[in-house]
Amino acid sequence: MGDLVQVAANRAVATIRLDRPPMNALNAQVQAEIAAAAEQVSADPAVRAVIIYGGPKVFAAGADIKEMSGASYSQMAVRTRRLQDSFTAVAKIPKPVVAAITGYALGGGLELALCADFRIAGESARVGQPEVLLGVIPGAGGTQRLPRLIGPARAKDIVYTGRFVGAAEALAIGLLDQVVPDAEVYAAARDLVARYAGGPAIALRAAKQAIDAGLDVDLDSGLEIERLNFAGLFGTEDQQTGMRSFIENGPGKATFAGR
Repeated sequence: MGDLVQVAANRAVATIRLDRPPMNALNAQVQAEIAAAAEQVSADPAVRAVIIYGGPKVFAAGADIKEMSGASYSQMAVRTRRLQDSFTAVAKIPKPVVAAITGYALGGGLELALCADFRIAGESARVGQPEVLLGVIPGAGGTQRLPRLIGPARAKDIVYTGRFVGAAEALAIGLLDQVVPDAEVYAAARDLVARYAGGPAIALRAAKQAIDAGLDVDLDSGLEIERLNFAGLFGTEDQQTGMRSFIENGPGKATFAGR
């Protein structure tokens, strides 16, 4: 994989590991390698679930400010498109994805975590969108994904103040899904996604697509997205396996092939 972002798979779970010490600043190279990693795990049928991890000390402390501080409007108009595209590639991974957050997830780091389906953090983790303190605003999804997750008023508070949010508060407002001791973050993330690794991969992909696409349309359109995804699963081997197992053995005992 890349020099600053690696992909390692173990028992159907792939880990996208950021590795740019000391703070995993998200420069242009990291962004490109994140996008490549997302494409790799998306295309690999052996990968059934994904963890995004920055290591035991920090998730990602944001963009590389030195890299962008002297940029012009025209330069940033191009660069932010690349940045958003790299994170959107993560959001579109058609498999369950969890962000395992240690230390700081700030600015672009939090925006990357928002692209996951779930977020698990250590007790001492701190998250936030401090861009306003630099005279700018979030540029990689913070003004869009954050309010969709926690509501506009809470998102505005975090974006307007630029404050760092502790793990307990982030859990209480729904920004995090689970808080564990710092040393247990990665193990907790593996435990969370392990339950999906043996599941019906095509059905999980359809569920993710229906939920994510449905959030951006009206209810009638969302129901149509759901209906078509539901009906389409009746052309899969997993649907036949699952329903046959239910009839013969009861619920929750099927072994899925992911086809």
